[in-house]
Amino acid sequence: MKTIAENKKALFDYEILEKFEAGISLSGQEVKSIKTGRINLKGCYITLKPSQKELPEVFLIGCNIPPYQPKNAPKEYNPQRERKLLLKKEEINHLIGKTNQKGLTIIPTRVYTRKGKIKIEIGVAKGKKEYNKKELIKKRETDREIKRNLNY
Repeated sequence: MKTIAENKKALFDYEILEKFEAGISLSGQEVKSIKTGRINLKGCYITLKPSQKELPEVFLIGCNIPPYQPKNAPKEYNPQRERKLLLKKEEINHLIGKTNQKGLTIIPTRVYTRKGKIKIEIGVAKGKKEYNKKELIKKRETDREIKRNLNY
């Protein structure tokens, strides 16, 4: 599996409790653009919207995928459009239950290819407190310092 993009900011701001793999509904030029690494996951999130069927649909919102060839892009192309995620019924039901809990959200963590298909890893996450982030930075700094001293 080749990782195309990672949402490092989300991994810093949130504690990931569970992870799921989902497919994305894309147009042809979006696929080419993503495979060249032109996707930005920063600031995007996942929402459940009611549909005419029994289950709601899952959408990726705020993800920026610029056109593959900007001069040849259709005039109505929107790089920030909502993109439908493809999940199984059991996974959607599980996500519905998790989003109803207070303090939990669904965020994309990384985009990768598997057997030629573009997949997105989504995580059920809980926001970190400010003091937890500071502790993480301190721990990282001390680990770096220890490794630096051991190498000399």
